[in-house]
Amino acid sequence: MKNYIHNLNKAFENRIRLGLMSVLMVNDSVDFSTMKEMLDITDGNLASHVTALEKEGYIHVKKEFVGKKPLTTYSATKVGMKAFNEHLDALEKLLKGR
Repeated sequence: MKNYIHNLNKAFENRIRLGLMSVLMVNDSVDFSTMKEMLDITDGNLASHVTALEKEGYIHVKKEFVGKKPLTTYSATKVGMKAFNEHLDALEKLLKGR
């Protein structure tokens, strides 16, 4: 039997990063406040995990102003989607034992 555990992506080992990518896989983009609420985490915690995924090239961060209010939105990149799907495939194979 192959050892599929080696195919798991370390970037998604953390539950917050796993949750962040899961949300972005089913949404075109999500704003900061919504993501923070969905994951039930602090501003700083979200920011640090976003930075880690952004450095990997897995998510895109867009900062803009709407009127006079700042708006930060996140979206998964093509590279991020591919990496996350590969991670999920490895998990599935690990669970099925094949």
